[in-house]
Amino acid sequence: MFRRHVTGRLAALVDGQLTAAQTARANAHLTKCDRCRAARDRFHLARAALGGLPRAEAPASIWTSIESAIAADAVEEGRRGGRWQRLMPRLTARPALALAAVLVLATIAMVLWQSGRRPAGSDVVRLDGTGGQTRMAVGEWVQTDASSRARIRIGEIGTVDVAPGTRMQLVAAGSDAHRLNLAHGSISAVIVAPPRLFFVDTPSSTVVDLGCAYSMQVDEAGVGFLRVTSGWASLEWRGRESLVPAGASSPTRPGVGPGTPSFDDASGRLRQALLAFDFDNGGSGALNVVLMEARDRDTLTLWHLLPRVEPPQRERIFDRMVELTPLPRGVMREKALALDGETLRKWREELAWTW
Repeated sequence: MFRRHVTGRLAALVDGQLTAAQTARANAHLTKCDRCRAARDRFHLARAALGGLPRAEAPASIWTSIESAIAADAVEEGRRGGRWQRLMPRLTARPALALAAVLVLATIAMVLWQSGRRPAGSDVVRLDGTGGQTRMAVGEWVQTDASSRARIRIGEIGTVDVAPGTRMQLVAAGSDAHRLNLAHGSISAVIVAPPRLFFVDTPSSTVVDLGCAYSMQVDEAGVGFLRVTSGWASLEWRGRESLVPAGASSPTRPGVGPGTPSFDDASGRLRQALLAFDFDNGGSGALNVVLMEARDRDTLTLWHLLPRVEPPQRERIFDRMVELTPLPRGVMREKALALDGETLRKWREELAWTW
C-alpha cells in the first residue's frame, strides 16, 4: 500500500481518519515523493485560507434560484438534446470532487462578496529547509544555480517554488497586489486568493492569477510557456489576453505576447498549427488544420482565435464552433462576429461547461 501516490488519501490523512499503519505508510511515502508533498502543501494552504475567512450566511433564496435556473435550463436543453446529455457523464464521473470544488468556490465567492475582504498579510519570505524564513525586500533578486532551489511564501495567499537556474525579482508586495519579475528560469505557483492579487511579469507577457496553480517557464531569449494545473490564469500583453484554464497551456513570445491557448490533450497537429499561426505566419493553412483537428473541448482555442483573424476567417471559426457545440441562447451570430464584448463573454461562460 502507498507504493503509488497518496494524493487521493490526503484529506483522510490530515483529518486522522487513517489507521496507524496506513498513516505510517503514507508519511513514509511523503518523505520520498515531491509530488505528494506538494499536493499536501496545497491542501493545507487551501484549508488554512478557508479557515481564516469570516462566516457568512447565504441568503435563503439562493437554492430556490439555483433550482429554478437548473430546471428551466434542463427543460430547454432537453428540447434541443444538447449540453446536459453530454455533460452528465463528466459531472457524475467524480461527484465528490465536483461537489467539493463547487462548495469551496461558492463559499469563497459568497464570503468575499459579502465581507469585501481580501486575504490579509503582505510579507514575502524565503523559506529554508529547516523551517526558517527570511523576509524579502522589494527589489530583491532570487538566483538559483543549476543544483539549488528556493521556496517563497507570498504573504498569506500562496507559495512559489523556484526551480534551478532561475532568476526572479520581487517587484511589489502589498495587501492589494504582489508582483514578481521572472527574468528566466521556471517557477511553480499555488495561489488561494481572489483574482488579480498575484502577478508575474516576464519578458513577453504578464501572468495574472485568477485563483490557481500553475508553472511558468522562460528561456534566456524571453520565450515563455504557461501551464495551468488548477483554476484559471491569464497571459496579458498590450491588450492581448489568453485565458488559460486547468489542463491547458499557452506559449508567449517577445514582441508578440501570448499565443492561443490549447488543452494539453489536444492533438499534436492542432498544437503545432497554433504555433505556426501565432508566431510563424502560418495563415490560413495553419488555421485549416486547427479547424479540422478541433474537438468540442477545443472551442477554448477557437474562441480565442475569433478576434485574432480577419472577418472572412472569423465566419469559418464561428461556424466550426457551432458545429461542435450548439450556440447558446442569447448569443447572436452578428454580435459574435462583430466581437461584441458582452456576447463573447457570455459565449465563453457557456462554453466553459465543456472545458
